[in-house]
Amino acid sequence: QVQLVESGGGLVQAGGSLRLSCTTSGRTFSTYTMAWFRQAPGKEREFVAAISWSGASTYYADSVKGRFTISRDNAKNTVALQMNTLKPEDTAVYYCAGDSATRSWGNLSYTKRYGYWGQGTQVTVSS
Repeated sequence: QVQLVESGGGLVQAGGSLRLSCTTSGRTFSTYTMAWFRQAPGKEREFVAAISWSGASTYYADSVKGRFTISRDNAKNTVALQMNTLKPEDTAVYYCAGDSATRSWGNLSYTKRYGYWGQGTQVTVSS
């Protein structure tokens, strides 16, 4: 059974930083693209960042480019999202997502390509 568990959310002031972590189990982590999405109240889930199975490639939404960094540790089966210079509009529930196919890269912002999701962790940025 594949499991994804996020941690690291919380309340932070605008301009501050948070680091989210996602620990996975149940499959060969190092062969799957991983991503982070977020969902604010009343809005659709939106893509934040993705990282390829080897970690060699990353891709970011324009809204977080230059502020967020996605990384992974295949030895520990974890993927992280370092969030700096946070803004109130970054407030959302953040979800870790695992690709359905192995060694796949493309259409990264589409939720349907990801077959595995964590339960989410709340990030709140106060102004």
